[in-house]
Amino acid sequence: MRILVTGGAGYIGSVVTEHLLGAKHDVVVVDNLSTGHRGAVDPRVAFREGDLLDGGFLEPALDGVDAVCHFAAFSQVAESVADPIKYYRNNVSGAISLLAAMRAKGVKYFLFSSSAAVYGEPDSTPIPEDAPARPLNAYGNTKLGIERLLADCSAAWELRSLALRYFNAAGAGERCGEDHRPETHLIPLVLDVAMGRRDELVVYGNDYPTPDGTCVRDYIHVKDLATAHLVGLEKLVAGHAGVLNLGNGTGFSVLEVIRAAERVTKRTVHYRIGERRPGDPAVLVASSAEAERVLGWKRFHPGIEEIIRDAFAWKKRHPDGYES
Repeated sequence: MRILVTGGAGYIGSVVTEHLLGAKHDVVVVDNLSTGHRGAVDPRVAFREGDLLDGGFLEPALDGVDAVCHFAAFSQVAESVADPIKYYRNNVSGAISLLAAMRAKGVKYFLFSSSAAVYGEPDSTPIPEDAPARPLNAYGNTKLGIERLLADCSAAWELRSLALRYFNAAGAGERCGEDHRPETHLIPLVLDVAMGRRDELVVYGNDYPTPDGTCVRDYIHVKDLATAHLVGLEKLVAGHAGVLNLGNGTGFSVLEVIRAAERVTKRTVHYRIGERRPGDPAVLVASSAEAERVLGWKRFHPGIEEIIRDAFAWKKRHPDGYES
């Protein structure tokens, strides 16, 4: 298949591209490089630099494409709370532009990078797909809005979509890893402190209703996410559509991640307790039973230490991230 990957110069998009190429798919990467990196783009792909809001750019990029994997989005929770218009313009308007171009070109398969942020503060954990969707921030609202847009488009024309609600992606692929600027994700920040690249980590709140007072998150290896996309594309073409969770099924608190990183790196991670961040739920842990049943998907890298070990190995090879 010829697959167009939006946001393919970003973290998850680049690792999924690695796996698509490994499975002998033909890949086109579209990215405006506002947050992605040219160095993350595999030289074997056709790269198109441009913006999703530019419909005139998108339609030629879709020539010959069978399916779209859509990763392009802004994703910082705190920033989305402070500047919701930026997030709706980029995330929602970008998706609208992409879907309009797909309809014009007759491309009907759409694999969407959604988020656990659509659940907000869940009533119970692990969270199933039919849990109430009550986002606490603009980022989560944009992801939920796009899911609803996909359902409406699927009812109106021949679009077939599968939304994959990620929990916390972490780790690294063989070639690509995590390089956000600024970095906001916990594991790379912890590793930066362990490597002496930051003086300390700020732990945002220690008064949550969790065993140690810090937020609990479900960390899934990015390689396991990538394999879910491969089987997700197969199931999408075979007729399955809808929404699926992708997570580890086990939660780890911020302090547990810090201790695991200290064991992996054999270095001390200095931290201090700061104020809570707006819009942060206390616990987000997935039930991925439906993805396992529908996709036949399995997690091969569930351990937090393995996740951190792969992220650490990539950081040691790329201490300054991508060069371009």
